[in-house]
Amino acid sequence: MKKLSCIIVDDEPVARKILAEFVAQVPFMDLQGKFENATKAEAFLTTSEVDIMFLDIEMPKISGLQLLQTIDNKPLVILTTAFPKYALEGYELEVIDYLLKPFAFSRFMKAVQKAKEYRQMQNATSVSQSISTYLFVKSEKRIEKIELNEILYAETLGNYIIIHLTHKKIIAYLTLKSLESQLPSNEFIKIHQSYLVNCSRICAIEGNEIKINDKSLPISRNYRDSIMDMVHQRLLKR
Repeated sequence: MKKLSCIIVDDEPVARKILAEFVAQVPFMDLQGKFENATKAEAFLTTSEVDIMFLDIEMPKISGLQLLQTIDNKPLVILTTAFPKYALEGYELEVIDYLLKPFAFSRFMKAVQKAKEYRQMQNATSVSQSISTYLFVKSEKRIEKIELNEILYAETLGNYIIIHLTHKKIIAYLTLKSLESQLPSNEFIKIHQSYLVNCSRICAIEGNEIKINDKSLPISRNYRDSIMDMVHQRLLKR
């Protein structure tokens, strides 16, 4: 297996040293850098991709949580902090685990193993995306399997999304952009900055709204042309 690359972002020299020593003991991990503040970490991430980021929360000027809110295509995040009060907010920002300082190597290893398994699942989904009929998403403290044909639409809600299925809905800790990247583009289309719909589930298009079952969803002006192109292409195939 290819090694998992990682970086450490923590303003405390001792914390960076301990984490680096822990990483060195894990055969499948490769430390790419250590940063004492969020600004330097953000600059690194604009030009480099890593699998895992060990991130402190309370740092000068820019906190770890503020960093998470600003970066795109962020790696899997394991928060490392001495303050348990941030746990809920961290999970809403799609962190993979939450390490409360001081933590033992065994607890560190548990978090790393969880990240490894999640990355393997993502890679498997990516490889089989063209033929896969399902995907996995993180919802609360479990991984949910979703059949693509059961998806009606997805909508944003704060820092997470709601995926509406034929028989239930799932609150998932990921962005709409991330979900869209895992779905076949010829079957799912964005109709608004906050809505992504399953084309096969569209009942009607009326004015600036799309009807899916008994729900009316708004069509943004920015997406109307792409929606009509999709409709025309499907009409020509008949």
